[in-house]
Amino acid sequence: MTSAKIPADEAEARAIQDELRHQVVLTEPGPPPGQGLVAGVDVAYDDARDLVAAAAVVLDAATLEVVEEATAVGHVSFPYVPGLLAFRELPTVLAALDSLRVRPGLVVCDGYGLAHPRGFGLACHLGVVTGLPSVGVAKNPFTFTYEEPGARRGDGAALLAPDGAEVGRALRTQHGIKPVYVSVGHRVSLDNACAHVLALSPRFRIPETTRHADSLCRRALREAS
Repeated sequence: MTSAKIPADEAEARAIQDELRHQVVLTEPGPPPGQGLVAGVDVAYDDARDLVAAAAVVLDAATLEVVEEATAVGHVSFPYVPGLLAFRELPTVLAALDSLRVRPGLVVCDGYGLAHPRGFGLACHLGVVTGLPSVGVAKNPFTFTYEEPGARRGDGAALLAPDGAEVGRALRTQHGIKPVYVSVGHRVSLDNACAHVLALSPRFRIPETTRHADSLCRRALREAS
């Protein structure tokens, strides 16, 4: 079973991030869009019960049909600290992924990869720990800026850090609809990540991987005793 170390405190969490950040691979293009198996992961919280539920849903990239799904529910093991959210989510996400019988060729996270205040969001962390190519797809640009992309599906614009570095792309997945914010996690190029996101979003703004995983983790949380 893949596991992630639970840091004792914020300082140790930052040290782990600093160590793992250097293991992110940015030189591989990643798997071709529309082929193989793609997993989506997402989490939901129940603060009253201190629970977190994670879902991993695997789709056939060619048909977008669900191949397999798995959930895991656990207690939150790390406090909320801006920039360190992955440490709250990763243990349960890994448990859900490890429950799968099939191994996806790509994992799409509902969140950030390189587009992260410390350059190491959940998609990066998950990719390094599992070795799987990974992509972050966020619903808002967080602290980053961008020029408004064109109105057509597939139009994009660079997502920029305060120092001007490109950390991702604002990508229009549907005509005239607010973009999503794509960033590389591990072992995939930004162009290829965006191509995957478009292939996974034929009808809605959000990729089908995330839509399925979001629904499943919420259901798992409701059913948790």
